[in-house]
Amino acid sequence: MNEENNNLGDDIKKGVEEAVENVKETANDFAEGAKEILQEENKKVVAGILGILLGFFGVHKFYLGYTKEGIIQLIVSCVTCGFGSIIGLIEGIIYLTKSDDEFYQTYQVGKKPWF
Repeated sequence: MNEENNNLGDDIKKGVEEAVENVKETANDFAEGAKEILQEENKKVVAGILGILLGFFGVHKFYLGYTKEGIIQLIVSCVTCGFGSIIGLIEGIIYLTKSDDEFYQTYQVGKKPWF
């Protein structure tokens, strides 16, 4: 009987330790996800402001990691004597009007480079 109680106690202790590890793992996953979402919020706002203020240079494209599109934006703006910068202005407004999740899914996960 004493040996059964010891085995039962060991089983309970092992179960509690596993539960604690699962909770720690879940908490870490949640913290990483929250950190990622908060970083993407900031990226949305910064990209939007860059698009509005510096859309001529395609800085918002470079900031989001779209190097090729940033170069295209810069060339179009130069060739059109600045009229092509309207694209950056429009994109900046679009970025800022999207929800955080929609911006993240569209421009970070989906890698949609234009509008």
